Amino acid sequence: MNLTQIKYERIGEVAWITLNRPDKLNAFTQVMIDEWRRVMEEATKDKTCRVIVTKGEGRAWSAGVDLSVFQEIKVEPGFKMYEDGMEIMRLNENCPQVTIAMVNGFCFTGAMEMMMSFDLILAADEAKIGDTHAKWGIRPTWGMTQRLQQQVGLRKAKELSFTAQAISGVEAARIGLANSSHPLEELKSAVDNLIEKILPNSGSAIGSIKELYQFGSEHTLKEGLEYEAKFEMEIIDKSDDLKNFKDKI
Repeated sequence: MNLTQIKYERIGEVAWITLNRPDKLNAFTQVMIDEWRRVMEEATKDKTCRVIVTKGEGRAWSAGVDLSVFQEIKVEPGFKMYEDGMEIMRLNENCPQVTIAMVNGFCFTGAMEMMMSFDLILAADEAKIGDTHAKWGIRPTWGMTQRLQQQVGLRKAKELSFTAQAISGVEAARIGLANSSHPLEELKSAVDNLIEKILPNSGSAIGSIKELYQFGSEHTLKEGLEYEAKFEMEIIDKSDDLKNFKDKI
């Protein structure tokens, strides 16, 4: 696969995606979003891949959509960049793999929208995360107003959007926008440690549990409880452990 603005590497059961326009703070272009979608499609179809981590090259995770893009195309329903971005988020939320955003630096606006679609978010203490739609007079289209209020609460979401002020990784973790924050030099180790805790568990169970969580996030509690009660989960990678569980105690 010919890639110019994305790096893609498989190490064991983990796929590593790197947003790679460091001189532009990894700002999104149509090329980058198209490449990101393609590598996500490849990784999510691979049954030997258990975890997908997305990080940024240099000082940023991503500054969001490159503002020059708005002079040429629209990031709105029906336009390719919008649809490709929506597909990346759909894959993050619905693939059987665990998706992790390793937010190493700046993460603004469209990038923040993308970030919120990941299963887990680990941020650098020094990261700057913010919704700057109001600052630039841009309409949110990738789910900012819906995911943000769901993840941090309505009033906090409004504050972040109305002020367009960035928060640190430490603050993101405090308000529940990130799972945890770590000094930048320790961030990769923290992600590696988290992956080490995930991989010994059943990939089949994780994929199914993820589907249940996703359904619940999009429906009422009553609907979610009914869905879970009827859900059929086939576990194929831990059957021997379950049969011999006494030996594992």
